[in-house]
Amino acid sequence: MQMRAAVLEEFGKPLVVQEVELADPGPGEALIRLVACGVCHTDLYTASGVDPSGYAPTVLGHEGAGVVEAVGDGVESLTVGDHVVTLFSPQCRECAHCRDERTNICLAIREQQGRGYLPDGTTRLRRDGGELRHFMGTSTFAEYTVMPEIALAKINPEAPLDRACLFACGLSTGLGAAMNTAKVREGSTVVVFGAGMVGLGAVAGARIQGAERIICVDLSDDRLGLAKGQGATDVMHGGPGIVDAILAETDGFGADYTFEATGNVAVMRQAVESARMGWGLCTIAGVAGKGETLDVVPRFLITGRRVAGSSFGGVKGRDGVPKLVDLYMQGKIDVDPFISHRITLEEVNRGFELMEAQDGIRSVIKFDA
Repeated sequence: MQMRAAVLEEFGKPLVVQEVELADPGPGEALIRLVACGVCHTDLYTASGVDPSGYAPTVLGHEGAGVVEAVGDGVESLTVGDHVVTLFSPQCRECAHCRDERTNICLAIREQQGRGYLPDGTTRLRRDGGELRHFMGTSTFAEYTVMPEIALAKINPEAPLDRACLFACGLSTGLGAAMNTAKVREGSTVVVFGAGMVGLGAVAGARIQGAERIICVDLSDDRLGLAKGQGATDVMHGGPGIVDAILAETDGFGADYTFEATGNVAVMRQAVESARMGWGLCTIAGVAGKGETLDVVPRFLITGRRVAGSSFGGVKGRDGVPKLVDLYMQGKIDVDPFISHRITLEEVNRGFELMEAQDGIRSVIKFDA
């Protein structure tokens, strides 16, 4: 079939919206009609050329939600008409990692997905007779996509897809960092560095977990205001003196849990140093630039602090995302404030510009019905 898609032709250049070909789904795959897609920082990160694993040409986009239009042979968990959220982090439910509660990093299709191909080592995308690679196994900056069954989460059909798409990456990452990776305890003190999508999700997750005090740190008054709406009890402006300020607010010990959601290695160090002596846990969800390293003084670890990384918030996608969407449908997560701009596919580059200007939290592409 012919469809419109936003193609990354060259790193550092605007995406080009054009006609491309999409083949029918193969065995174990499904054809999805995209209804909405968030413009995520990871897309911009790859488009800029900073991502060491990036490749081009490719159809970008990974924060999508849509409707199943067709399924390939052997697909059992999905039928035509199902509403789904796309998963860059699949869940086969069979590999060693999927069967272990300690991780959500599925091994089933990881190698091929990282190279831009579907599980059989081929691509369903073509242009002018040549192949286009898939991005993060999803390629949702397009009217349609073909994806493996194991990378699609079936959700409540009553959930608005322009909200549900945010659970495909940023929102689930933040919520899960607090709820799955850190497992924030009731009555605890939490500090979240960064009030973008992931950080705000961590604030909401800490609130749902019953944290008594949630301090959000950012440079933007507008974003700190949004953090209060998600459950932050205190807000602070970031800067060189933020660690001392947090220690002063926590009897000199630091917070039980800290979360880093900026991708800035200097802030990551602040998050480590703001964690409580004795048992503080710092969870890092931000993605640093190519070649950057985190500098931690060993004394902070020897005196009891721990550091954990969190990919997609530790969420096992096919099982976990539908549950998070249900929490939204129950009114426990307020998604609307995250959507700052609604744009068309042709305006995808404007979505990047808004992100670079830190104008709002998330631009969402709405596709024609």
